[in-house]
Amino acid sequence: MENSNEQVRLDTSSPEGKTEAIIAYITVIGLIIAFVLNNDKKYPFAKYHIKQSLGLVILGLVLVLISLIPFLGWIIYLIGLVVMIFMWIMGLMNAVNGRMEPMPLLGKRFEEWFQNF
Repeated sequence: MENSNEQVRLDTSSPEGKTEAIIAYITVIGLIIAFVLNNDKKYPFAKYHIKQSLGLVILGLVLVLISLIPFLGWIIYLIGLVVMIFMWIMGLMNAVNGRMEPMPLLGKRFEEWFQNF
């Protein structure tokens, strides 16, 4: 019985969708490549992780802008960078393991913000 549940979970993320989801987390270029690859096929699993990865990229850009503020901005940037790396690892692990779960902290927000994407 447990095998049938496992099979259903794997069927929702086809190998191509899973590959694109993993690629989305490998730098900004990987995000662009995953977006282009998924543009025709529109795998829901890949689309979900592309949105999560896009949220990380935007968070990174915001952190870079904050880092321009002397002292306080640098501290916020360093703390934010550690949090962002943690979120990136969790998102990548979810993609590798075939799970459509939001990243900790801001993953649910990314789902809301990019629902029409």
